[in-house]
Amino acid sequence: MPEHSPFDLAEGDPFGPHTLPYGVFSTADTPGLRRLGVRYGHHVLDLAALPDALPATAPHAALLTAPTLNPLLAAGRPVWQQVRAAVHSALTDPAHRTAVAPLLRPLDDVTLHLPFEVADYVDFYSSEHHATNVGRIFRPDGAALPPNWKHLPIGYHGRAGTVVVSGTPVVRPHGQRKSPADPAPVFGPSTRLDIEAEVGFVVGTPSALHAPVGLAAFREHVFGVCLVNDWSARDIQAWEYLPLGPFLGKSFATSVSAWVTPLDAFDAARTAPPARDVPPLPYLDDSAAEPGGLDLRIEVRLNGEVISRPPFAAMYWTAAQQLAHMTVNGASLRTGDLYASGTVSGPEPDQLGCLLELTQGKGPYLQDGDEVTLTAWAPGPDGARIGLGEVTGQVLPAAALPDGAPA
Repeated sequence: MPEHSPFDLAEGDPFGPHTLPYGVFSTADTPGLRRLGVRYGHHVLDLAALPDALPATAPHAALLTAPTLNPLLAAGRPVWQQVRAAVHSALTDPAHRTAVAPLLRPLDDVTLHLPFEVADYVDFYSSEHHATNVGRIFRPDGAALPPNWKHLPIGYHGRAGTVVVSGTPVVRPHGQRKSPADPAPVFGPSTRLDIEAEVGFVVGTPSALHAPVGLAAFREHVFGVCLVNDWSARDIQAWEYLPLGPFLGKSFATSVSAWVTPLDAFDAARTAPPARDVPPLPYLDDSAAEPGGLDLRIEVRLNGEVISRPPFAAMYWTAAQQLAHMTVNGASLRTGDLYASGTVSGPEPDQLGCLLELTQGKGPYLQDGDEVTLTAWAPGPDGARIGLGEVTGQVLPAAALPDGAPA
């Protein structure tokens, strides 16, 4: 086979046959046509064309030819597994190579888009290391953790409409801010713009209103995993969050990776969460469940320089517990719901997932023109690596306000 064959992957490529993440792409010749794709090495398999080339996928043609992942997400886990098996066969069975080779497009030749329509967005606060560090910065003379922290996964609802795909610029937000020394708040661009390295979970199968989703049903509802940078304006947030939670300081932009990696790709990365010194209530008790943690290794780069390597395995609350808590009051799930872990931080100084922690609250924070990139991988079967793609965003100056806007 020729050396340039897209089927020949470099050793250790994190986008091999054990990964197979889903995305949405378009091409220069038809920029308005969005198509589903699966990443394989440095190529994208055109799923919309797969049913014609591989008859075994014909029963799923309506899902594969959709312009977003949502129809596939809504189809449920048995269909997810059938499609994943068919894609794996298409890319690994030599008998299919002649038919499939024309459907592999070089990654550099496509434009990637937000892979699914976001229904609701929830952000959690589930790293004990992050919550403790932040508590010590904001409350040096008080308890680092609030009294409820080890009893439930703390979270808040964000804005689905400002979830954007990797590569989308982030415009510095305006808002009110007030330092302790200021007699009154002022209005203007945020001066303490920050990042938050997080992991996101994408819901596929919806649930009925008033029907909580228990820990055991996690795999039936969550389709896959993506990377998240939940940008934060710390000065806006500090002034507005008392007595309620984050609002304008968080809602201006949340960046996600262009690839959603199926949950089944992470079986070899399953790990036990940290030991808990406060027994959780029964609906959160995962002591008899499969290991709920994931051994994901995140890397944060600022203008190309590595500034942190947060370990997701250190998260106190798991994604299954977050889902159980999010629905225990009867709240329903919708296809396309996205919920994020909250900032991922570890116990070491080089494992902190935001500038607030990395600088002990003193800054510097992000400057106009700065570019932040998150990448991650997880251990796969037989020594393989499972890649999660990347989340990149560049900070642009605050936009000019229209006439009549507050000043």
